Amino acid sequence: MNKRVHHHSNLIFSVGTQVVALRDLIGANGRILHPRGSVGVVVRPPRDLEHSYRVKFLDGVEESLKSGELTPLAKFKEGEIGDSNVTVERSNLFERVIFRCVIGSRAYGLDDEQSDIDYRGFYLPPADLQWSLYGVPEQLECEETQEAYWEIQKFLILALKANPNVLECLYTPLVEKATPLAEELLDMRSIFLTRLVYQTYNGYVMSQFKKMQADIRNHGKVKWKHVMHLIRLLISGISVLRHGFVPVKVEEYREELLSIKRGEVAWEETEKWRLSLHAEFDKALAETKLPDRPDYSKANDYLIKVRREAALEG
Repeated sequence: MNKRVHHHSNLIFSVGTQVVALRDLIGANGRILHPRGSVGVVVRPPRDLEHSYRVKFLDGVEESLKSGELTPLAKFKEGEIGDSNVTVERSNLFERVIFRCVIGSRAYGLDDEQSDIDYRGFYLPPADLQWSLYGVPEQLECEETQEAYWEIQKFLILALKANPNVLECLYTPLVEKATPLAEELLDMRSIFLTRLVYQTYNGYVMSQFKKMQADIRNHGKVKWKHVMHLIRLLISGISVLRHGFVPVKVEEYREELLSIKRGEVAWEETEKWRLSLHAEFDKALAETKLPDRPDYSKANDYLIKVRREAALEG
């Protein structure tokens, strides 16, 4: 099973990045021009990771290095410090998952025979690992089984910012595992519902539709499944402001949303619906009784409690 920590393995370093050579650089006469560990600066990045960087060293000499032959200076100096991959390799953090649920199309009631089962949730790391030099990853992933779990503090921070995926975890009816500590968080989930839902949901939808309009101009097509989920997100956000509850299932709108997913609704009609939903969102914001901000203190008290529980395990 391919379990890994969430990271940006395809990142290409920009011009000016200080890097360290991970191999000796040999001249034409076989002499070492720059020993392993030499510091240089990226002067030309590759167009992809199959090609080489052009790196300039302190003496002005330039060399070509593949991505596996160099590393950023800042990362090289850190070594294993703060490298949560070390923690993952030495322990099975997936065993520390205390909450697992299903979100995505199956939870929304928008699934079909091709829909995956998306598992999400959070884990509580052992105190010794949390306190160690290496730390713990903010997110665990298993691509094979479509699983992703946030570290508990990261999960709380995202919930406090009204992240839609995290709020849906707290309100999905499809819960597969919840320890007593997780149940305690579910019991206080309403503290995360605030007027911030408007800024988070609305802002994301607007930015995505702007990109889609560019895609239509440049390529003449859009990803209709993504369009469907953006419309669903607006419907959900409006309901949160009006009713103080995250409606994960959207069965009332199932046929209209699936029609969009299948590409059966003209773009102009979808845009018309989106704009009317934005107007409803504005009205819901003006009338909502939700607070401006979440209860940071209560969330913090909960985090301290679970950290203490983890410490007592040892």
